[in-house]
Amino acid sequence: MKSFRQIPVLLIFVLSLSACSKKENTELPNILWLTSEDNSPLLGCYGDTFATTPNLDKLAAEGFLYTRAFANTPVCAPTRNTILTGVYACSGGNEHMRSFYSKSDMVKTYPEYLRQVGYYCTNNVKTDYNLGNFDDKSIWDDCSNKAHYKNRPEGKPFFAVFNCTISHESCLHKSTPDSLLRHRPENVPLPPYHPATPEMKHDWAQYYDKVENLDTWVGEKLKELDEAGLAENTIVFYYSDHGGVIARSKRYLYDTGTRVPFIIRIPEKYKHLFPSEKPGSKVDRLISWIDLVPTLLSIAGVPVPEYLQGSAFIGKQKARDPEYVYLFRGRMDERYDMSRAVRDKKFRYIRNYMSHRSHGQHLEYLWKAPSVDSWEKAFLRGECNEVQSAFWKTKTAEELYDVETDPWEINNLAGNSEYKEVLERMRKANRDHLLKILDTGFLPEADRIERVGETPIYDFMRNGNVDLPAIIDAAETATLGNVENIEKLKSYLKSNESAIRYWGATGLLILGENAAAAKPDLTAALNDSSLSVSTVAAEALYNLGERPAAVKSLVAVLTNGNEMARCFALNTIDLVNDASPEIQMAVIELAQNSPTATRELYDMRMAKWLFEKWKLEPDKYGVKFNW
Repeated sequence: MKSFRQIPVLLIFVLSLSACSKKENTELPNILWLTSEDNSPLLGCYGDTFATTPNLDKLAAEGFLYTRAFANTPVCAPTRNTILTGVYACSGGNEHMRSFYSKSDMVKTYPEYLRQVGYYCTNNVKTDYNLGNFDDKSIWDDCSNKAHYKNRPEGKPFFAVFNCTISHESCLHKSTPDSLLRHRPENVPLPPYHPATPEMKHDWAQYYDKVENLDTWVGEKLKELDEAGLAENTIVFYYSDHGGVIARSKRYLYDTGTRVPFIIRIPEKYKHLFPSEKPGSKVDRLISWIDLVPTLLSIAGVPVPEYLQGSAFIGKQKARDPEYVYLFRGRMDERYDMSRAVRDKKFRYIRNYMSHRSHGQHLEYLWKAPSVDSWEKAFLRGECNEVQSAFWKTKTAEELYDVETDPWEINNLAGNSEYKEVLERMRKANRDHLLKILDTGFLPEADRIERVGETPIYDFMRNGNVDLPAIIDAAETATLGNVENIEKLKSYLKSNESAIRYWGATGLLILGENAAAAKPDLTAALNDSSLSVSTVAAEALYNLGERPAAVKSLVAVLTNGNEMARCFALNTIDLVNDASPEIQMAVIELAQNSPTATRELYDMRMAKWLFEKWKLEPDKYGVKFNW
């Protein structure tokens, strides 16, 4: 018979085993990022019954699926900039697609932090970080198409990124014959805003095929990890850079452009990191890509620096659930636009600061997809209903959607008095956020180039150079389109701050013919030292019948050395639809004088489009667009 004296000893032993089982594993986990491009949650595990995604469905069953994950911007390069730095690209000054402005030395990249604590960091292979004067490869141990965790030194934990381009927008630029499509065009479910043209149905079906191919790629990468015997020591992230890919998704601030799949699989040995009770669970916390850097640092045990603008959603430094995610849209390649958005679990608020522009501005890369051209032609033929036509018309200043009852975001509630409190709450959240992060987008891009010089704009905004609250006040007032604000808008044109003058001119432009009383003020603004101000004033004067003075001003901008000022002016020339000989000759001379008319120059993309629109033959004028 056992002695009672042995019982305390046995009890201590059992309790110690229990404590050991609950003790956190402090060993640094390997981390594998599998990233895809341009895809929304069109996956079986997210409830899409048309999708064929067995590998991602299995990963979700083994891991944790986040139902409310968002890209902070709906296009690749600014998204990658945000992910890399942990700073919103519109705060760092790199919100435009694409732009090559310098990163502040105050901001580090996440591979630098991970390498400091011993990680072997690889990237295979895309960078596209939207930065100038920056060596993309220097922050990695290996950044190439041969980069692989298998090449790490013995005993080192790894952080490895593998990026898949299969579902990228370019997958639609070469049409697959209907007979070869696995997902049938006649069965594809279309959003209500897309007309059922043959091209639209075909592109959607082809895209679902590409998502299936992406799923196969994910399966291969997971199998490779298993066969290397590393699955039990590796946390796997799968996510897309942003939504996509048919028009009104990628590039646009709706759920279709910003809501993304995010699945994380965490081995049992790191169960202290589980975001929910058990694998296979769905997590409804709001997360966005601004949160990825602090989350990585939290997993790796690195203190999260205060300048980072997101919050960790896993690990010891996990923050409380956020109330909102914040989203932004700037210039998309050669086309100017500016919007900001706030999303909570039920509503999406969008603030359009260029409401006088439509979503359907002609964009060279977007129009490579046959579905977009077919949609535009259907609209021009009068074959689109009201919902399908909205894409081609000017926007409202504010949009508000109940995404639970209106998942396609087609019923704008901003003017509905029943939602006044929601509108005001989210409007305030937007403004508070813009001021908190010192959003750089309220300074016109061409002006920023002149004002900032070589100084990173992130630093410029923090050196007391800009009265951002006053500028945002001007932008908010100007873009509401209220004629009773005309005197205030005229007063903005006299401000010492060029950004306020820009927003004053924009407000008068939005008023159209109702700005007639401001003709003298706008005429004076044609001589403004800011080319952005003079260009907007010229467009406003076009609307008021003052064409000669406006033409003279725009032609002068086209001879300026600032590429983005020229691009902005060419946008105006296109939108006022002036094909007069003097305007055409100014554009021709611009193209003739460009030493390298490549698509990397956005003024040249606009010039090429105008040549096509006006049916001008480049060869006739000695012009060669090199793409």
